Formats: sequence, structure tokens, C-alpha cells
Amino acid sequence: MGVDGSVTSSDREHVLIVEDDERLADLTRDYLEANGFRVSVEADGAKGVARILELQPDLVILDLMLPGEDGLSICRRVRGDYQGPILMLTARTDDMDQVLGLEMGADDYVPKPVQPRVLLARMRALLRRAEASEASGEAQLRFRDLAIDSATREAWLNGERIDLTSAEFDLLWLLASNAGRVLTREEIFAQLRGIKYDGQDRSIDVRVSRIRPKIGDDPNQPHRIKTVRSKGYLFVKDG
Repeated sequence: MGVDGSVTSSDREHVLIVEDDERLADLTRDYLEANGFRVSVEADGAKGVARILELQPDLVILDLMLPGEDGLSICRRVRGDYQGPILMLTARTDDMDQVLGLEMGADDYVPKPVQPRVLLARMRALLRRAEASEASGEAQLRFRDLAIDSATREAWLNGERIDLTSAEFDLLWLLASNAGRVLTREEIFAQLRGIKYDGQDRSIDVRVSRIRPKIGDDPNQPHRIKTVRSKGYLFVKDG
């Protein structure tokens, strides 16, 4: 912030757009800059990993189909060193691409053609996550061999740090902080994505399936995160 209290460019949240469609990238950049973001653009998929790791932006908008290296590969490669949210753009209607993106570590996805207001709403929901967990009244949760810290956004199993994406941590924290209570998919979508559950979106189910083995849960007979048929998920309290 400037000495006069004004917001400087360095105070703005930084977004990196990795998109080879020049017109779409330019339109998206102009729209986001008009809404207070600082925006960088990379058109070459082969340079995507290096730019993400170099800039460490607050959020990445990543196209699925890119020259040089596709978005799925980029997402997988950066996840060990970049913990910010990744929003994937896909031109395909097949939900398999969306599921694969989430499995590679993407936090959310928006189908093309991109609706600017939808994109902005999804971005803001992702960026609110870290702030919401920091504002939580309880910074640490412990369940026998599992510890979760919202301040550092880290979790440990038997003293070993668990490798979680930003979206996986947010879902784990939401479920664990409501231990003993069934959270419906509608509640989870509203809390984490800021949208209504349409009855078909599998993104939360994919994340739960990825979280379970990381926290020592048997995917076939989970004891920590249980599926409640036709409702949602229950994080089990310690007995």
C-alpha cells in the first residue's frame, strides 16, 4: 500500500494465465485487471512450469490444451512446489478431463466458452479459502495419529507431513472441523466453491478419494471419512 493509503500494484493479488488463445488471454487479463487483479500471461505450455514456479502467483488459470506441454502435465509437475490454487479451463464437455485435472492437483475448473463473471466468482471462492482457514477460531485439530494445522495449512500423520494440494487441505479442514456431523454435498460446495451443487459434479468425491489414503484411511472400508449415502460425508470423531 502506498504512503497515502492507496493500493499499489504489488498489493494486488497476482494471477498467472497460462493460455495459448491470445484473444481469450487478452480479454481475460483486461477483465481481471479491471476487477483489481495484477495479471501475467504465458502462452507457451513448455514454459508454464517455469513461470508458475518463478512467479509463485496467488492463483493460476491453466488451459487444458496447450502447445509444448498440456495443462494436466503442468499441474502435476508444479504441485510439489506450488501450493496456490489452480483453476483449469477445459473446452471439452466430457467430465473425464475435469476429473483428471482434479486428480493432478487442480482446485477447480471452468468450461469454455468462459463466462467472465463465473470465472471471477470461482477465483474469488478459491482465494477466500486460505483467508477463511486463517480466520478460524481453532488453528489446530488432532485426531489420534492425525494433526491438522490451519495456520500453516499442513497436516501430519504419525508425525509425517502429508502432501496435500490446496483444495485437498481445504476439504480436509472443513470435514475435520465439523467432525461428528454429516456435511451434505450442498454445504461443501457452498463453503468451498461458492456455487450450488448440481447433483452431478464429482469434484468433491474425487478429492475425498485422494485424501483418504493420505490420512491412512482404507478406501474400501474408510474409518475416518465415511460416505453417507444420498447425503454427503462424515468425519468420524475419535472414540
